[in-house]
Amino acid sequence: MSQVVFITGASSGFGAACARRFASSGRPLLLAARSLDKLEQLAGELKDGCPVHVAELDVTDQDSIEQFFANLPQEFSQVHTLINNAGLALGMEPAQEANLEDWETMINTNVTGLVTITRKVLPGMVERNSGHIINLGSTAGNWPYPGGNVYCATKAFVKQFSRTLRSDLLGKQIRVTNIEPGMAETNFSLVRMKGDEDKADEVYTGTKPLVAEDIAEIIHWVTTVPPHVNINAMEIMPVCQGWGPLAVNREMEA
Repeated sequence: MSQVVFITGASSGFGAACARRFASSGRPLLLAARSLDKLEQLAGELKDGCPVHVAELDVTDQDSIEQFFANLPQEFSQVHTLINNAGLALGMEPAQEANLEDWETMINTNVTGLVTITRKVLPGMVERNSGHIINLGSTAGNWPYPGGNVYCATKAFVKQFSRTLRSDLLGKQIRVTNIEPGMAETNFSLVRMKGDEDKADEVYTGTKPLVAEDIAEIIHWVTTVPPHVNINAMEIMPVCQGWGPLAVNREMEA
């Protein structure tokens, strides 16, 4: 089966929206996440006739990764488009107060998990001289903010990893794109606030943020440009979001 789209973290947010968008164009879908129940429910909602395979996958667990790839049906084994969507943020504390386990989880998911999945898929793309890797970065990888510490650092890694992939793949018909969303209303903030709905809702109070479907539409678009065109990166913000002045502490002693 050709043109298989493999989406990690596909059970919700950007991942689920991407699954729906690519299903509407008839692409075969390989959907993976930790929640198999949600994946199966999503698969049942997708367009009739769109080939779909769902499987449990924890990108932070090497055994889970090995089992996932070992059990792939042959018809879904040749991935053309990889959407590295699995990722998260945890906590907003300043670095000196942050939970070290939260830091480790973000690194293991956003960095180690992403590069491991990429390394598993990339040799097949190179052998077939065809493919597209789409990494979910963030404006946080470009613009730091208080409490962002390790989350911002992981997304800066994704940005640079995407660029170096392009360098390594020069001469191959394989595209690499880093998608960098800003404020987007998904379950992202609820996860970051560890289930505190009031705190999560405060993030979007008085705003009109991006939604998952906005990003899914953009991700789908970058796969449809002519084959000789590579969209290296796209930074996307809602109109209500922008940059502030550099912070200056005016209470420092001389």
